[in-house]
Amino acid sequence: MSFHLFLDESGHDHKMCPYEVRGGIALHVSKLWSFVQNMQALEIRCFGEALHKFGLEIKGERLLKKKRFRNAAQLPELDESSRRRLALSFLNKGAAGIGQTKSEFTAYSQSCLCMAQGVFELLSEHEAVIFAAAIPLEVKKPSVGVPEDFLRKDQVFLFERFFHFLEKQNEHGLIVMDETDKSSDREFVARMHNYFTRTQTGRFRASLIVPSPVFVESDMAYPVQAADICIYCINWGFRLSNAGMLADCRPEIRDRFMPWLQKMQFHGERRDGDRVWPLHGILCVPDPYESRGV
Repeated sequence: MSFHLFLDESGHDHKMCPYEVRGGIALHVSKLWSFVQNMQALEIRCFGEALHKFGLEIKGERLLKKKRFRNAAQLPELDESSRRRLALSFLNKGAAGIGQTKSEFTAYSQSCLCMAQGVFELLSEHEAVIFAAAIPLEVKKPSVGVPEDFLRKDQVFLFERFFHFLEKQNEHGLIVMDETDKSSDREFVARMHNYFTRTQTGRFRASLIVPSPVFVESDMAYPVQAADICIYCINWGFRLSNAGMLADCRPEIRDRFMPWLQKMQFHGERRDGDRVWPLHGILCVPDPYESRGV
């Protein structure tokens, strides 16, 4: 048996988000299919239909953009049946190019927030563990002295946390990513492979983490979509002031989702002789290029 770490990213286009975050959720393989089935049922309960049938994905940016909170508050909270009916009408009208009503906008936005909340509830019920590493957007890669084909420090720290989690659980881990043709993801995979096969520390951690990721699509992308929601919420609503993670956040995301993130992130420790360092699943690395050992 093993844990699957479903990875995603947020802010790597350097457009709107305050941080560049990579990370995801670890689920035990014995809980994976139950989680997927429950995600499917939650999606139908919220929207009345699978979003992919309208060319849409379950993503943090779609579910939790600012206007969703504004539109959701236009009217009192709808009962589940009315909200689902109106949200489905919103989707069908959008697909047909027909203008939607205020109540349909409200219902769809309330359904989006309900979906995001439900994802965190399902993750907690299935004992998921969150791992993520953030760096500030303003960090610039040095022009010299940085190998092109090895992982950055924040990414190494991300896998370090996952390794210590697996060590504690006496399990093995598999990295899972969404099927994509983006060159940046392919480059990341190549650097990850080099780290696990060509560095001493990486080879040691490969005793528990399979060095090559698996790519998924269709139904098994649900955990990756759940990871996307978590990483989006970390970018906009999770802050570590003692680590210099001080960028402005969105209070509506912080207040609703930071308690979930704090609860589900990995908590452990790393030992070196008599010294012990606490480790947490969500971390911020102010400068992933500084010359500090990893």
